[in-house]
This record gives sequence, C-alpha cells and structure tokens, in this order.
Amino acid sequence: MRAKATSRKVVLAALAGNLAIAAIKFAAALFTGSAGLLSEAVHSLVDSVNEVLLLYGLHRAAKRPDDDHPFGYGRELYFWSFIVALLVFALGAGVSVYQGVGQMRSPVALEHAAAGYVVLCASLVFEGASWRVAMKEFRAAKGDMGYFEAFRKSKDPTTFTVLFEDSAALLGLGIAFLGILGSQLLHEPRLDGAASIGIGVVLAVASVFLARETKALLIGESALPEVRKAILEIAGKDPAIRRANGLLTVQMGREEVVAALSAEFEDHLQTPGIEACVNRIEAEVKTRYPEVSILFVKPQTPETWRMRRREHRQGNGGSRA
Repeated sequence: MRAKATSRKVVLAALAGNLAIAAIKFAAALFTGSAGLLSEAVHSLVDSVNEVLLLYGLHRAAKRPDDDHPFGYGRELYFWSFIVALLVFALGAGVSVYQGVGQMRSPVALEHAAAGYVVLCASLVFEGASWRVAMKEFRAAKGDMGYFEAFRKSKDPTTFTVLFEDSAALLGLGIAFLGILGSQLLHEPRLDGAASIGIGVVLAVASVFLARETKALLIGESALPEVRKAILEIAGKDPAIRRANGLLTVQMGREEVVAALSAEFEDHLQTPGIEACVNRIEAEVKTRYPEVSILFVKPQTPETWRMRRREHRQGNGGSRA
C-alpha cells in the first residue's frame, strides 16, 4: 500500500507542476514568439497528459482479479506507461523538431526576451520541485543499487517515468535558455529554432529509454533476483523437499509476482504430506515477500525439469515446463 501511495504522490506532484508550467510557457511563447518556449510548452502539456494516463493506469491496476483476468490487472500500469513513452516521442519530440525546423527555415525575431527568461526561471522552480519529489522516492526505492541498475530492475514505472520526464524537462529548459540568449546576443533567431530541435532530440532519447524498459515489463519480466533466490532457498531447506530444481517467475504488476516452482519430494510422502509441505513453503515465501501472490509447485525429478526447460527454450515444450 505504501508503494501505491508513493507512486500516486509522485505523479500528482508532477501533474500539478506541469499544468502550471504549461500555462505559463504557452503565454510566454505567444508573447515572445520563441520556438524554444513553444516546444517547452508543448512538452509540459504532453507531460501533463502523461501524468493523467499514469494515474489512470494506477487506478486500473488496482482492480481485483476476476474470471477474465485471474492474475489481476497489474499490467495495465505497464501498458499505459508504454503509451506515455510513445506520446513523449510522437508529440513531445515530434512537435519540438517541427517547430525548430520551421523557425530555422523562416526565422522570426524574438520579442520581449526578458519575459522568456522570467518564464524559464519560474518553470525551473516548478519543475525542480517535481523532480526533487521523484528523485527522493527513487532513491528510497533503489537502496544500495546504482541509478542505472535501479532503473533497469525497477518494477514500478511511475516513479522512473516521472523522473525521466522531469530530468528531460530540466535539460530542455537549459537548452531553451541558451537558444533565447544566443538569438538575443547574436541577433540570429535560427539559434532559437536549433534549441527547439535540441529539445526534441532530448525528448526522443528519453522516450526510447522509457519505451524499452516499459516494453520489457509489459511482455513479462521475471521477479527480482533476490526474490527468486529466496524462494529456492525456502523450498530447499524444507525437510519434505529432496531438491528444489528450478523456478519460473513473472512480474504481473508493481507488487504482484506469480511463481512456478519445480521440486523433487521425498519418496515416502503421500498427498497430505506434499500438500502440507507446499503450504509451509507458500506461507514462508509470502511472509518474506508479500508481492508473491501465487506460487505453483510442481513435483518433478531434476532430469524431467531439465528436459522440459530445454524443450521450452527450443520452442517445442509449450507450457509443459
């Protein structure tokens, strides 16, 4: 529940900041005629839409399992996060490059550049506040991992999506500032267009990283290594288990993992003893890792497990593993 509340807090903070920034940037872009400011305004508007989609994804992911979706709706969040990445590329980056090319082909001199600087400073305050909220939560979640490692292993796309968006926005503000300053000092409005194109490139790079990570979550990543290792250790130490052969896991949502364990039981065990063993393993796993919502245990010899895994990887085993 804390993770859900934290994610919602990060997204709401970003939404409030982006709505305020978008309104200010649009007004300033119309006042100054800056392509860079207009690109930044579109960027903030796209980010606002993205935050709304993430909130919708959080809402849908919280739905309880039903007959049509027995493992729940957790991946809805991954789907909407992927849509966000596409919007950053298609709208944010696309519009920015389009505006920049237009300004470079038909340059228009900037007016009231001072207003642009004021807006950029105000945007920096709002965007920086949102970035700090996202970074604080990301640091708390990553623990001892490095930033890139934490990004690759994260199963909650809301925090890293907002963090990437805000980081790209801060970098975009810097580029827009340089574009306005260069246009003013050198009397070359094409530099403002170049800044707009630069903002588009930043957004495109950010969207590629976001799309790559959310796609991996959407098609089905395994659980974190420590979760997989713990399940095998718990099963291996149970007196009724001769050997824990292997484990398959899939991340169904931010806080939901489905696991399938292959284990060889002691020969003397009958059905009640096997059932009691499975219940013990499941209880301990869920105590240590509540996100493991479902644990299947399949009695198998090590030889059968290896054969089924080999067939599965070669495309001949289907779902028999």
